[in-house]
Amino acid sequence: MKKTKIAITLEKLKEQSKKAFIPYIMAGDPDIETTIERVMLLEKCGADIIELGIPFSDPLADGPTIQQAAGRALKSGTTLRKVIAAVRGLRHHTRIPIILMTYYNPVFKYGEELFVKDAIEAGVDGVIIPDLPPEEAGSFIKLSRPSGPGSGLDTIFLVAPTSTEARIKSIVSACRGFVYYVSITGITGSKLSIDEAFRKHIDTVKQLAKKPVAVGFGVSTPGEAQTVGRLADGVIVGSAIVKKFHEEPGNAEGFIKDLREAINSSNQ
Repeated sequence: MKKTKIAITLEKLKEQSKKAFIPYIMAGDPDIETTIERVMLLEKCGADIIELGIPFSDPLADGPTIQQAAGRALKSGTTLRKVIAAVRGLRHHTRIPIILMTYYNPVFKYGEELFVKDAIEAGVDGVIIPDLPPEEAGSFIKLSRPSGPGSGLDTIFLVAPTSTEARIKSIVSACRGFVYYVSITGITGSKLSIDEAFRKHIDTVKQLAKKPVAVGFGVSTPGEAQTVGRLADGVIVGSAIVKKFHEEPGNAEGFIKDLREAINSSNQ
C-alpha cells in the first residue's frame, strides 16, 4: 500500500534526526475563517502535522480549555461537514498533513463510509477518535484502508500510561501513521509528570510499535516540549496553544515558535 503523507513526513524527520511538532487547535474557534488562518500560521511557525479538533457537546477526554473552545466553535455553527470543507479549501494553499480529532458521535451521525470518502477527497490525512477503541473500530479501519493504490486515512489510536503490554500490542497493530501516547491518565491540559516509570513505559511502546510514537496531553511549555522530544518521535501540544490563541492572540506566534525551537533542541 502506498505510503501516506503522515508516514512520509515522519520518515523524513527521522532521517534528519528531527522530532515532529504536532500542534492541535479546535476547528471553528472562534470561526472557520480564523481556523484556516491559524492553520497557515502554524505551518509558517514550523508545524510538521496539524490536528484539527471537531467540536462536540460532550467531550469526555477534554479539560476546561478544550471544552470551552468546543463550546465557542459550536456557537459559531461549526460542524464536521464544514471542517471537511475547510480542509478542502486549505488544500489550495498547503499540503501539510492534517488530522481530524473527533469523538465518534459526529462520525456516526455523518455515516462512517461517507465520512471516510469525503475526508479522503477533501485531503484529510488521518483521524483520531478517542472514544472508539480498536476492538470496536473494525469497520472504520477497513473503510480507511482501501485495498487499491490509494493511501486512505491513517487511523491513530491512543495508548495510555496504564496500558498493559498485551493492550499496547493490540492498539499499535491498529495504528497507521503513528501511535498517540497519552502522557497522563487525566484529561487534556492536566499537569505533565515525567518520571522513570513514564520513560520506561514510552520505551516499551516504542519497542512494540515499530512505528513513530507521538506524545500528547499535558505538554504546555517549551521546556516540557523539549523534554518530551527527547523521549518520543513527535510532540503534540493542544490546550496551551488553544488557550494562547484565545487569551493572548498577539503572543501566539511567538509562543508557537518557541515550542518549535524547543523541540528542535531536544536532540542537542
